[in-house]
Amino acid sequence: MSRADYRAFRSIPTRWMDNDVYGHVNNVVYYSWFDTAVNALLIEWGLLDIHAGSTIGLVVETGCRYHRSVAFPEIVEAGIRIGKLGNSSVRWEVGLFTAGHEGPAAEGFFIHVYVDRASRRPAPLPPEWRARLAALDTSAPGL
Repeated sequence: MSRADYRAFRSIPTRWMDNDVYGHVNNVVYYSWFDTAVNALLIEWGLLDIHAGSTIGLVVETGCRYHRSVAFPEIVEAGIRIGKLGNSSVRWEVGLFTAGHEGPAAEGFFIHVYVDRASRRPAPLPPEWRARLAALDTSAPGL
């Protein structure tokens, strides 16, 4: 994968505390970046209301492939795309890039099942979500 394979980007600065004793960002931080990139985008687009929205996403599966180390004080550019847009679920795919590299330092995914906040039962994605998310969907025919 390269930067061109992703539809939206979000910059995330590394922090001093992200480095572990081996001098690179610890693997658990990558998952935080995935969450941060996707949820910040949803909030920015006016889709996700973390305090009062009726629809919330619950993570049901995750994965990450590491290609090279990242270390403080690098800036991570998280490329975001959708691998599968379901009725009530989304497979988010995130590539983590750093300056001077066309290929990602890591590639990850997580699957959100969107549920009703009160019942925690799966709920179809609202039409306004589906319309906005279509721009990120790489599984659509012809893409």
